[in-house]
Amino acid sequence: MRLELHQLERRWEHLRVRHPSRQRRLLASLAEGGQQTPIVVVAVEDQPDRYVVIDGYKRIAALEQLGRDTVEAVAWPMSEAAAVLLDRSLRLSEHETALEVGWLLAELEARFDYGLDELARRFDRSVSWVSRRLALVEVLPEAIQQQVREGKIPAQVALKFLVPAARQSLNDCQRMAAIFTEHHCDTRAAGQLYAAWRRSSPAMRKRILDAPELFFKTQRQAAEQKTAPGAGAELIRDLEMVAAIVNRAQRRLTGAGSTEVDDQQCEAARHQLERIDRQLRRIGEQLQTENERHVEPGTTGNDHRVGVAGSEQARDRADVADLARGGAHSAALAIHRGSGTASGREGPTAPPTDPRAFGPVQGEPRASP
Repeated sequence: MRLELHQLERRWEHLRVRHPSRQRRLLASLAEGGQQTPIVVVAVEDQPDRYVVIDGYKRIAALEQLGRDTVEAVAWPMSEAAAVLLDRSLRLSEHETALEVGWLLAELEARFDYGLDELARRFDRSVSWVSRRLALVEVLPEAIQQQVREGKIPAQVALKFLVPAARQSLNDCQRMAAIFTEHHCDTRAAGQLYAAWRRSSPAMRKRILDAPELFFKTQRQAAEQKTAPGAGAELIRDLEMVAAIVNRAQRRLTGAGSTEVDDQQCEAARHQLERIDRQLRRIGEQLQTENERHVEPGTTGNDHRVGVAGSEQARDRADVADLARGGAHSAALAIHRGSGTASGREGPTAPPTDPRAFGPVQGEPRASP
């Protein structure tokens, strides 16, 4: 049926948490395609043409924004209390925080004079479960609860941080809520501030709440320092990239098949290999010098490349030096082999500076890199 908006009583609207992004999407949908799903109402006893809205408050708000004065509705033939509980059972798949459940319990308790036992029976829960959720509503200031309803503070943030803060200091809880609203804190940022406040002395708590900008700035700087890689890690990452590129070049050369490399390309490749060889040697020499600074006198023999027995640094240093001395030769070896040579098999080769490395391979009908 179609009802006019002035016929509706919105007694349960304050139990809904607003989500601005969802409301914008709903508004766009209604503007484009009109109302597709009717709202749910029940008739008001002894008041003809008056209906209590059970579900559809966001649709009503969107229709009002669009300037509409009527709404499609379906009336459930049951009492108001039964309709509210049925509607909740139909929406159990939606995420519902303990604070939102507390709102519903408190409203049922106040409007229909339900006791704890009756609420526990209707929700199929224990009396303790009901009591804990009612306590959340009682301990949290109404002004903060309204901010949660308006979507300014996430319900999960209020439940996890503001409720326990209110049990210790109502004034600090209100200040913390103002900080969460002003800085648009998500659960992570709110948790960091609450954790710092909880483990601090009264004087330090006051400093945190007086200067939240400084606290959040300090947290960001600490996170950046923690995640920023050091120079050594960056060097290893760069060398891994170099090794990967060399492997890719070798695979391309091995799988070239019928692709020929002319003399000009061979000369350019030889020049690049010499350049890479020099750079790798310089890196190896710098690493050798750097490591020698950390080796205690008398711990090594005459061979300066040998470190302390069992030392990871010594083993790593030798590997890097070998890479610097042999890396370019390995690349030259890949270019020297013909396209028919298996990538995993190595044979004798001329040094990369030897012109014969780019000459025709004996027995091959064409030039081979």
